[in-house]
Order: sequence, then C-alpha cells, then structure tokens
Amino acid sequence: MEKKIYTYSQALQKAQKFCAYQERCQQEVRNSLFGLDLGDEIIENVIAELVTNNFLNEERFSCAFARGKFKNNQWGWIKIEAELRQRKISAYCITKAKKEIDAAAYRETIIKLATKKIKELKGDSTYQQQGKVSRYLAGKGFEADAVMSVLEELLAL
Repeated sequence: MEKKIYTYSQALQKAQKFCAYQERCQQEVRNSLFGLDLGDEIIENVIAELVTNNFLNEERFSCAFARGKFKNNQWGWIKIEAELRQRKISAYCITKAKKEIDAAAYRETIIKLATKKIKELKGDSTYQQQGKVSRYLAGKGFEADAVMSVLEELLAL
C-alpha cells in the first residue's frame, strides 16, 4: 500500500484541524506532522504558520494543561511541571502555568486525597498510614512539605 504524500497546504490544513480540536504544544504538532513523512523544513514552516495564526500558543497550552491535569486528574505541581518539561515547554510558560492553580484549592485537593487514602488504610498504624499516604501523594506529584503539613493535621502527629 502506497503512503499518501502531503503537500504543504494539505499538511497545514491537517495541522489546523489537529490544533482546533484541543490545545496543543509545538512538540505534539511536530510529532504528528513527522508521522506524515514531511521534510523538516515543511514541518517548521507549518508550525510557524500555526503560531502566526494563533492555532498554536505555548503559553495558552501550558495554562490549559496545568488547569486540566490539576482539576481532572488531581495531579500535583511536580508531576505537571515534569510533563510540561517533557513537552519542551519554556520555563516562562511553566511559570505562567503555575499561577493558574489556586493555592487554597491545591491544599484542599491534598487534604481530600489524603483523607480518602487514610480511610482505605483503616488497620494500619499511624506511622504506616503516614508512609503510604505520603508515597501515594508523591506519586501524584505533590510536594513533600505540603503533604507532610496536611498529614500532621489529619493524623495529629
């Protein structure tokens, strides 16, 4: 089976649809276009066109990504930041994204997740609960100091 060869305008149109569906970062679009066997020059020109026409905006993407992962997946800042870095987002955009998460809501999420996890660990000692809950929350990407302050309150250590 022959692979379809895309022209610049076809690739641009395909990328515009890809970006219109949901917020994308440049790396996601680059990976998508790379799969179409386009040359590097065409890929970079398509990305430049998308940025110019505001289909692609790294700052907008990073803010939406941070809000979505925090609200829907209940990820902590460490995990969100690691994902943004993996997607080659600039430090400036990551800093902007960090401001999207309300500090009070962040703490409330830690409390909610910790409380739920503690209820699952009924038979364990307080020390075991603290270790298991802190590992669970670390895996979700929450900072150790924030987790420990919440656990001190919840477990009355």
